Amino acid sequence: MESLITYFENIPSAHRSLILVGGLTFFWLLEGAVPLFKFNYKKWRHAIPNLFFTATTIAINFALAFLLLQSADWVVANDFGIINWLPEMPLWLYVVIGILLMDFFGAYLPHFVEHKVKPLWMIHLVHHTDHKVDTTTANRHHPLESVIRFTFTLFGVFIIGAPIGIVMLYQSMSLVATQFSHANIKLPRKVDHTLSYFLVSPDMHKVHHHNVLPYTDSNYGNIFSIWDRILGTYMELDRDKILYGVDVFPNEEENSKVLDLLKQPFQKYRKPTVMPDQDS
Repeated sequence: MESLITYFENIPSAHRSLILVGGLTFFWLLEGAVPLFKFNYKKWRHAIPNLFFTATTIAINFALAFLLLQSADWVVANDFGIINWLPEMPLWLYVVIGILLMDFFGAYLPHFVEHKVKPLWMIHLVHHTDHKVDTTTANRHHPLESVIRFTFTLFGVFIIGAPIGIVMLYQSMSLVATQFSHANIKLPRKVDHTLSYFLVSPDMHKVHHHNVLPYTDSNYGNIFSIWDRILGTYMELDRDKILYGVDVFPNEEENSKVLDLLKQPFQKYRKPTVMPDQDS
């Protein structure tokens, strides 16, 4: 475990790029072998806006990375944050707790807030207005959202007291996890459901991309499903009933153009449609 953390403390940029490209390539190929939905689309054309926003996310995180490093170094030097205030424990447990808390503050919490605060929801809409959710959708985030999520991650580092090794390990796990949960792959139902007790499985996350409430406001998790389950935001929906997109922004052509998506957060807010109560 010590060697793993040491590696992620100094992980080269080339290795981080390999994780991104390798994961994307693996799930892209897997989608062709065992697709959940047989989309009638040109996969590369659909990927263009999503890869554009992946590139902007990378650029923003790279430009602000020094803040993450300085913050992580400060909390360690000053023995500050939750995991530094806990009693002495084995390194593996220290790492597990750190990653669990990073998943809450860096992923679940900002995602939940984005759905509850109207201006932030308009920014987050760019992610939800993909009508053909696949592994390239994973990092389809407006540049403003990338800044928002980075801010929450930075806040999490201070609250948790996470050293840079745990932060980099978490971000690498997060990247692969979100590619996995968005991938258009069809796992056996029992396998997917069993996974969802611990991890955010593809079927679990696809519920979040259903086009109407209350399902859109559920399953906010990124790596671990624990936060949705203990905080009451977990929902289930038969995957055959899922319809992607957002009901108040139904124009698939506009939702596939980079310029339209960049302008999307600044459109007039439209209140989402609320579905009648339905058993899950």
